[in-house]
Amino acid sequence: MIPLVTHDVNPVVRLETPSALHYKLHVSNARAFQTLVLGLLATCSLSLSACKKDKTTPEDPGVNGALDRAGSAGSSGETSDSGPLQGIDVTKLDTDHQATYYKLLSSLSSPCGKAHSLRTSYQTDQSCKRAPFAVRYLVALLEDDLPEAKAREFWEAKYHPSTEQYKFDLTKEPHVGSEDAPIRIVEFYDYGCPHCAEFRPMLETAMDHEKGKAVVYYLHYTLGHFQGSKEAAQAALAANDQHKFKEMHEMLFEHQRERSHDDIFGFAKKLGLDMGKFEKDYTAAAPHVDAQHAQGEQANVDSTPTLYFNERKMTAPLSVRYLELWIDEEMAVNR
Repeated sequence: MIPLVTHDVNPVVRLETPSALHYKLHVSNARAFQTLVLGLLATCSLSLSACKKDKTTPEDPGVNGALDRAGSAGSSGETSDSGPLQGIDVTKLDTDHQATYYKLLSSLSSPCGKAHSLRTSYQTDQSCKRAPFAVRYLVALLEDDLPEAKAREFWEAKYHPSTEQYKFDLTKEPHVGSEDAPIRIVEFYDYGCPHCAEFRPMLETAMDHEKGKAVVYYLHYTLGHFQGSKEAAQAALAANDQHKFKEMHEMLFEHQRERSHDDIFGFAKKLGLDMGKFEKDYTAAAPHVDAQHAQGEQANVDSTPTLYFNERKMTAPLSVRYLELWIDEEMAVNR
């Protein structure tokens, strides 16, 4: 089941443990999480798996939002069929979710842009390499207890995206993984955002499982309402100049409430950094943080964490499971 922390303003999905994105949350977990971040989230909605920036214009749904396109998939006129698909296990779905699964198989259109349904694409279109992954992605969404409309939204966002591709200048940006990896992931985040702290181990776990397949570039997008976030970002970039980005990145999230000048410089000392060089690089990093933020603005980032998967905004559940599904599909389709 997928937990959800609800709130009375624009409720959307939030993150869970590395198994799935939330939709239903055990009350005890919700209370524990709310207690943890009480007082920290002055302008960050608890209903969201992303910390939002203030906006007066209509918001882009961002990494974890819905696209409000439910029902937009074109039907090829095929009628619903409850017959099973060979090689697809739906035994974890209850009766209602199985009914939804078979309905969507016939109402969602081909993930390869053909004029037929997902079911037909899987059964007869051998040229559509995405079809098996698209069916398994649908099953995963329903296994995680998403209702029909939400499952459709996420599926449509992945296979019939409305978002454009974005180009980033990553030549000087900290990263983990080989720059030659076939999958490139860009994360925009804020060290003060608790959802970013929750997502960090999920992303690291997925990258550990998918070694050699992906590289992650880390760009700061300071929202402006978490004290010390820009200073923490400067510290991470200064540590990167001494090849200690990953260690500083982890420390800043593990001690998320400790972001004073003395705290940050104390972290640098614990990491054994050259303090003279660190102080110089820390000061010089301020315009670099601003430049990273500007790249986020150009790519319509409005919340953290926001991910771009091979230059396309990842409007999908953020968890280990879905990250690995996306990576495995791209590796299979593009090899």
